[in-house]
Parts: sequence; structure tokens; C-alpha cells
Amino acid sequence: MELDPGTVSIIQLAWSRLLGLDDDALTDGGEGRLYSVDDDAPVLTFVTLFGREVLRGPAWAVDAGRHLPALELRSSSTLLTLSRDHGGRALGEAQLYFCDALPQFEGPPAVVSSEAGLVRALERLCPPDDVAEADLRGVDHPFVLVDEDGPEADEPTPLAGAGYDIWEGILAHLAVLTPPALRRKGYAQRISAVAVEEAMAAGLVPQWRARTDNTASQRTARRAGFAFAGTQTSVLLDS
Repeated sequence: MELDPGTVSIIQLAWSRLLGLDDDALTDGGEGRLYSVDDDAPVLTFVTLFGREVLRGPAWAVDAGRHLPALELRSSSTLLTLSRDHGGRALGEAQLYFCDALPQFEGPPAVVSSEAGLVRALERLCPPDDVAEADLRGVDHPFVLVDEDGPEADEPTPLAGAGYDIWEGILAHLAVLTPPALRRKGYAQRISAVAVEEAMAAGLVPQWRARTDNTASQRTARRAGFAFAGTQTSVLLDS
């Protein structure tokens, strides 16, 4: 699917602010790479978005990366090399997706809860790395898809979860979590649709970030109506 040009402009505005650039830096139709220097930045990050490139970090890192091609800067190993003397720790390579159309689903309405107990129950069914990446317990707006007819009739069974935080008052940054035993059943797509609907009703543009090695997350994003828009690679620096 393609994003509306107006949506693209809104996303570019949000990311310009996130990256410490002027509001129109990504929407001015210019070409070439942009640089954002912040000597107090805790993270060195390289972002590609709708064909533009941005390298943000302390001056020493930005200067070291100016001569490197995008293909290298998109690699965590490159950013780790640049930040070796500053304690760089990989935060990962990810793909960025966005959507501006409401998802279409047939069938009965989803049964959804935002109870903290169900979020915790869902996390106990998932690997620690997945729980940490999604951080569903920490998002501002969590939603859990439940089965009210599960084996424990008195306690709904969590099937999958999604939620979002609000970035720059513009983007709804989504997180999705599904237990390994319940994947490939459409649960993640269904609860993602709920989060997308809630975010769009609040006037936000849904954003999905999937690790480059997480093909399942990328597949779910596309099935949920998200369009690929760019990449983000980051390393955490010593404070």
C-alpha cells in the first residue's frame, strides 16, 4: 500500500523533531544526507526515511560517519566500530513502517482488555527477549486480545497484545507481543488492528518498528496494512 502524501509530511515532521532537525528538514525536497550534532546525545543513530538519510549523535561520531555510505551505516557493526571508545552497545537494526488506513476485518468483534494483570499473564507466556523488546507493560495504551472461553473460564486467556506510546504528539509507536505457541493464528494481526484503530481515532499516525532479523514482525506489519518507509540503526553510548 502507499501512504497519502499528507501522511508522509506528518511523519517527516515528527521524525525531524525526534532527530533534532528543523521542522521542514525532511520535507524540503532536498537531497543528500542530513547531520544532527548533539554532544549530549545518549544514542548514535542512523535513519533512512522516504529516501532521506540522517546521522545523529555527538560531533566525534557524526564526523567519523560522514564519509561512510548508507549501506555501512545501516549496520550495527559499523556504528559499534565508530563508538568503540565510547562504550557503544547495539540497540539493533530495524525497519520502519507506517499506515494511514483503518484495517478491515470480518467476523465478530475482538474481545479486548487493558487490565494490567492480563498484560503480565501474556508476558509470562513469552520469551524474555520478546517481552523486553515489546515492553507492553510500559506502554501508555496497552490492549490484550483474550479468549473468554479458554480452559480457565473464570479468567480470560490472553492470546496476543499490542499497545502504543505517543511520540512528539504525532506518532503512535506500536508494540506487539504474541506467545510462540499462539503465533500464525492471526491473533497479532487482530490485536494490532485494535491498537491502530484506537491510535487513529486519537488523531495519531501508527508507526511499527520491526527488527531486520524479525521476519515474523515484518510480515505482520504488512498484513496489518503498514507500508515500509525506512530504517533505523542505533547504538547506546556511555553517559
